[in-house]
Amino acid sequence: METAVVNFSPEKYSVELRQIPKPEIGPQHVLLEVAAVGVCGSDLHQWTSDHSWPVNYPVVLGHEFSGRIAALGKNVQGWKEGDRVVSETAAVIDLNSPLRHQGRYNLDPTRKGFGYGVDGAMTKYVSVPARCLHHVPEGLALEKAALTEPCCVAYSATVQNVNISPGDYIVVIGPGPIGLLCAALAKLQGAIVAVAGLEKDATRLAIAQQYGCDIITGDYTDWVKQGDGLGVDGVIDAAGVSQTLKTAIDIVRPAGWISKVGWGPQPLDFSIDPLVQKAVTLQGSFSHNWPIWERVLRLLSTGMLDIDPIIGGEWGLTDWKEAFQTMHSGEIVKAILRP
Repeated sequence: METAVVNFSPEKYSVELRQIPKPEIGPQHVLLEVAAVGVCGSDLHQWTSDHSWPVNYPVVLGHEFSGRIAALGKNVQGWKEGDRVVSETAAVIDLNSPLRHQGRYNLDPTRKGFGYGVDGAMTKYVSVPARCLHHVPEGLALEKAALTEPCCVAYSATVQNVNISPGDYIVVIGPGPIGLLCAALAKLQGAIVAVAGLEKDATRLAIAQQYGCDIITGDYTDWVKQGDGLGVDGVIDAAGVSQTLKTAIDIVRPAGWISKVGWGPQPLDFSIDPLVQKAVTLQGSFSHNWPIWERVLRLLSTGMLDIDPIIGGEWGLTDWKEAFQTMHSGEIVKAILRP
């Protein structure tokens, strides 16, 4: 048996430590000994029960993780015990899906991810399909490698799915972990970036300034009217509320783009006619695939993408609630658990 952080029902705060059996592995899986697991906003949303996706209760939380291979399934090739690895999140996919053959298995409608569809990594051992694994480069600490996944989410939204050119004016709405990582990646591409949040987000907005970004906490007008005055070239909506899409539509220039990566379960209560009138491209962005993981690991291992500013602390598994509460309060950007 092993200790795990388990989300056991849809009721608010239905998360607790439980003893669960050590997982068994199939022929195509490895048993991964977890070294570190990041706390994601989605973990917090399941904890507070304000999520908008189906959950297979009871389920072990955690989908941002790194570790070492403890055992190999009988058909696994190319890996060995002791390898330092990170895992993608697509724990279950249809291997015969056209999307899988196109390399877009992250969009497979039958996809189930760690931490909501199958047991995740807030425990000592987790069963992982070998196809999900990536080597952690030498010199990259496992606690940092555990945050590859949110970096990949941000890479998809900021690099893969839109086109940022040096000198573009970009606004990132929402200074959560994904928003800050999007801002950091937009800066790497040479954009002039502002991160927008609320007065209560002061701690997180200060981190945006560490990445060389301007901050917006009130009226957007002056910042977005720079240049020719028509609005910003692109908006990355990384907030967890639907209403921010209206702001994005208002501030983007004609023929600009919006990358929507933040989840918002609330229904829209405004017209999207301006989206049509301005011929704005609205791009949804979800998850990631193999080449994105390889490229992000390269950015992390070389230090080109610095995630030190967003790491707010490490906690043991038994202190999961303190980690959740500290991150939920906005006091820190990212909490890491060390099973």
